[in-house]
Amino acid sequence: MVCLGNICRSPTAEVVFRNKVRIENLEDFVFIDSAGTGSWHIGHPPDSRATEAALKRHYDMRDLRARQVTPGDIARFDYIFAMDRQNLSDLLHMSPPEHRHKISLFLHHGAGDTEEVPDPYYSGAEGFEHVLDLVEDASERLVKYIAAKHQLP
Repeated sequence: MVCLGNICRSPTAEVVFRNKVRIENLEDFVFIDSAGTGSWHIGHPPDSRATEAALKRHYDMRDLRARQVTPGDIARFDYIFAMDRQNLSDLLHMSPPEHRHKISLFLHHGAGDTEEVPDPYYSGAEGFEHVLDLVEDASERLVKYIAAKHQLP
């Protein structure tokens, strides 16, 4: 899960998706992490507004710390989900051709017409709630997609 600073959208997606994986008893098969394309928040906890919104829905991301995506991540992970088109472009640019097929927009697995998870950083609480709504829907569908594609139990 990749966004710009790894303090709002991608940690939200990480904890929500991790919860969906746990509910489906797939923790032994799926490793989940998040990162940002930018470096300015490295080591920082998620934005307090994102943490508060997540806690209201029983997702706890207080132990997460921001990190920057690395070329090793591109090689290591089977799937790399960008939260928006700019991060998608940045990830494709840093990826060698043989790994570009792994990179896609996270919301391609959502139900609606929305393609990007909007950055809630400059919005109020409703922006963080909207991100959670989008991420929950996409995570539900994504866990089913991955389980079916890889024939997981």
